[in-house]
Amino acid sequence: MSKILIAYYSRKGQNYVNGSIKNLAKGNTEIVAEFIQKAVGGELFEIDTVKTYAADYNECIAEAKEEMKQKVRPELKNYLPDISQYDKIFLGYPCWWGLPPMAIFTFLEHYDFSGKKIIPFTTHEGSGLGGSISQIKKVCPNSEVTAGLSIHGAEAKNSESEAAAWAKKNI
Repeated sequence: MSKILIAYYSRKGQNYVNGSIKNLAKGNTEIVAEFIQKAVGGELFEIDTVKTYAADYNECIAEAKEEMKQKVRPELKNYLPDISQYDKIFLGYPCWWGLPPMAIFTFLEHYDFSGKKIIPFTTHEGSGLGGSISQIKKVCPNSEVTAGLSIHGAEAKNSESEAAAWAKKNI
């Protein structure tokens, strides 16, 4: 039986939702990650940075854009001691400026994903998966990176059946 990891980065607090800024108690990507876990099991792991990003959404995405330009790899609060027991990794993130937050790259570059199946999913407000799949493939060339799932962020809380069906199909 395969061992599943669901690693995700998610933003709670101020978020852009259908054209306006709203406060979210739980981030959209975290919601989808929990739906995936409910459907296929596995261990949840939140990717979180040491640096706290601005509470203001517009300031946060400006910081994220600057990190992308500079190719910053922000330090993470926690790492899994070992990922060798996992063969399928669901990888979740918001899509900002067409890419995952740089913390996702810190996470991917920290481990050896050779021979593992990486199953990306994203929440977004219009960019879909952007260029994230090709970027993950560049960082993890010896992994199988599947076609991803993109959920419109405003629909995350209503996406359980879609996320569950997709997750089951990809394991």
